[in-house]
Amino acid sequence: MTSIVIAAHNEAAVIGRCLDTLLADAEPGEFDITVVANGCTDDTAAVAGKRDGVRVLDLAKPGKANALNEGDAVAVGFPRIYLDADITLTTSAVRSLVEVLKDGALAATVGRQLDLGGRPLLVKAYFSVHGRLPVFRDGLFGRGVIALSEAGRARFDRFPELVADDLFLDSQYTAAEKRHVTSYSARVATPRRTGDLVKRLVRVRGGNAAMRAASANGEIQAPVRSAARLSWLRDVVLPKPWLAPAAACYVGITVWAGVAAKRAGDGGAAWGRDESSRTEEKVVGRNQ
Repeated sequence: MTSIVIAAHNEAAVIGRCLDTLLADAEPGEFDITVVANGCTDDTAAVAGKRDGVRVLDLAKPGKANALNEGDAVAVGFPRIYLDADITLTTSAVRSLVEVLKDGALAATVGRQLDLGGRPLLVKAYFSVHGRLPVFRDGLFGRGVIALSEAGRARFDRFPELVADDLFLDSQYTAAEKRHVTSYSARVATPRRTGDLVKRLVRVRGGNAAMRAASANGEIQAPVRSAARLSWLRDVVLPKPWLAPAAACYVGITVWAGVAAKRAGDGGAAWGRDESSRTEEKVVGRNQ
């Protein structure tokens, strides 16, 4: 039985959409789903609990790493899929992930479909470059969904108390041990305002920096990939010069987020998240 663990902090607006998409075509008992509501002040647990066959843990303390560990403790099957609450993934997509893991991969993810509808020009410009970075072609991050085989999950004990759980998982496996199911995509909602994009980037930057520091200090027994600072130029703009104006926006927003992270003192890890993208939206597309 495939187990799916969803850590959810104040996700009442989107958790129903996430679960309904997962379960739309599922056979009875096909998936073992655990929603770990952590530190919620909204109805996340209640909304999730209305779905048949969904196990709900309601933790008083917020924290994604602890939520994932608690979800792992009660999940009963493999493969194991870690899914963000604001991501929509179809039943068919889950089945395809399971198939590539059965074929020998230790970790797998899907493609990503960036939702840019109605976003401001600066946000669209940023993602026109960001979405083309080659790191997303071989990394496990940026989708909000990572699937592990039983052998893959045995690669580590518990999730560390750090923000960048997707970078942590990516660091556990070689390129040969990972697979991308490109026939399916996770629908990723982008920020609706430029300020919210910066807020998201500050948190990501802080989380990634903390993860790399933990690896360098020996707290994590796995090499974490380094940041490819000039990939936007080398791999995106030089092959596609017409993206230069968008790249100027990309660089400006990246620098803005970097300055904000330094001023935060903690690298930005405590900045919070982008709330603008966490709204009820109609799910579109047949292969999300």
